[in-house]
Amino acid sequence: MKLLLLGGTGEARELADVLTDAEVVSSLAGRISDARLPAGQVRQGGFGGVEGLIDWLRTNDVDAVVDATHPFAATMTEHALTATGRLGLPLLVLRRPGWTEQPGDVWHWADTAAAAAGMLPTIGSRVFLTIGRQGLDAFSTTGLWTIARCVDPPELVPTWCELILDRGPYDVAGEVGVLRRHRIDVLVTKDSGGPRTSAKLVAARELGVPVVVIRRPPLPAGVDVVDSVDRVVEWVRARR
Repeated sequence: MKLLLLGGTGEARELADVLTDAEVVSSLAGRISDARLPAGQVRQGGFGGVEGLIDWLRTNDVDAVVDATHPFAATMTEHALTATGRLGLPLLVLRRPGWTEQPGDVWHWADTAAAAAGMLPTIGSRVFLTIGRQGLDAFSTTGLWTIARCVDPPELVPTWCELILDRGPYDVAGEVGVLRRHRIDVLVTKDSGGPRTSAKLVAARELGVPVVVIRRPPLPAGVDVVDSVDRVVEWVRARR
């Protein structure tokens, strides 16, 4: 069985390690420099839209596709659903569970980055953005003191905020230090889920810092979804 694994996440790397009884080709978008590469075959870069993905799947005789991309990679998921539907290939989407509020949290939910930016002046004045480099521009006109943490700098480096270039995982003590050092009074994040970057939420809870959480984009109708690596492995092995 030949499987295209749309990756870039920790779950995708884990799948590449454990799916040793299938021929797995991991695909990375190529947006992050020095990305941690999964085991086995790897391709990097975009496909060129739906038609490019269809051509690649045909040319490489792929039997099935697993989408284990980031929960906010909505365009890739849409393209995968369209391409596999046209070719009659099975598709499974892996989405880790989102974060949930805990006692002591002060969370404000927003549907988009723009909506999150609009909330900020009523919540705080010193902002810590932890949404990656995509969507930063939505916060450029708030007029608030802002730092933004990214793995890589945006193509156009913003002049309206300070940048922290760093890659997780992070621990609670380190995140508490960042919040205290910069006197942060509002944290902004995406509902990425998972433990790799959740320490900031614990730190905000401990310090009483409110958090603006951007909701995930909805999954396309009709797509098959699971929430764990084990369930993906079961799905793949059932098709051998």
